[in-house]
Amino acid sequence: MVDFPSSYKAEGTNRAGIQWDDRAFLHATGDGEGVLDQAKAIRSGTFAELVGQVASLPEDKQGEYYIQKAGDREYHAAEIVALAKRDDFPGK
Repeated sequence: MVDFPSSYKAEGTNRAGIQWDDRAFLHATGDGEGVLDQAKAIRSGTFAELVGQVASLPEDKQGEYYIQKAGDREYHAAEIVALAKRDDFPGK
């Protein structure tokens, strides 16, 4: 899991593809975000772990959660399910 990629000659700062091993946080939809957003996370883990967890939920429960990844990028139910169906998803 790379939290702080190398800045020497900018090596490792722009890896191609989806970074399944990036640190990510699982949140309840509508948790208010804000300054203490990371503290409100339900759990943390790799992006792949959290995608697998949300995708394995019953369809009517998936929308209750979202994943926040490096750079404050949020992934919601439809996108999470699509990621879990990718051929390169580690959980397959």
